[in-house]
Amino acid sequence: MLAEAAGAFFRQTGRPAFGVEVALSGEVPIARGLGSSVTARLGVAAGLNELSGAGLSRAELLNLVAELEHHPDNAAPAIFGGFAAVGPVAGGVRCFHCPVERSVAFVTLIPNFEVSTEEARKLVPGSFSKADTVHNLNRAALITAAFVARDYAGLAGLFDDRVHQPYRRRLIPALDAVIAAGERAGAIGGWLSGSGSTIICLTIGNPAPVAEAMGAVLPGSEARILRAENNGFVVTRGPGA
Repeated sequence: MLAEAAGAFFRQTGRPAFGVEVALSGEVPIARGLGSSVTARLGVAAGLNELSGAGLSRAELLNLVAELEHHPDNAAPAIFGGFAAVGPVAGGVRCFHCPVERSVAFVTLIPNFEVSTEEARKLVPGSFSKADTVHNLNRAALITAAFVARDYAGLAGLFDDRVHQPYRRRLIPALDAVIAAGERAGAIGGWLSGSGSTIICLTIGNPAPVAEAMGAVLPGSEARILRAENNGFVVTRGPGA
């Protein structure tokens, strides 16, 4: 994965390839639907961009990393931060993003089991009914508008997905119970993070009771209280670099 990202960077920029030593560390768990792959790929691309002086813009890095990921969903928020709406347009990737206030907490429950993205994708059908398609288009528009308007309370009732969660639920049987427990404890709503197995509830105010309630449904899971990073990735040079 890391060599692939480096090769793609040098091909896109036309810069002479050079060797690098990469050490990965951090708190993003693998195969939990939290973007561990984009963390690694973007880290390599952004680091090489700094070291080589290629000067790729964030928009150019988005196109590069989205191609490596085969979709831009994880790349956009990792690059720009905040809430990101992104999609392929006219052969490129277009992204709009806005900051998320610190009052918003994402209570993230990480189960002690992995979910294969490939297997999870196989469960999702190739087509959907008109009703389910219209429903999710409506929800996508309303969720985006709520984040842009910073009307987070208005997100209540908007996370009732119909195109992937119902089919992937068999991989995470406790999904609905975890979300319901979070909502009873004060969360605005919740969802499956990517293909899973992580489950996230959004709350404003005191997130601790939400984390406790979610964790009680799935003992052995790890609960983390996260806030949005609104500036995207940051490249820092170590001593003597």
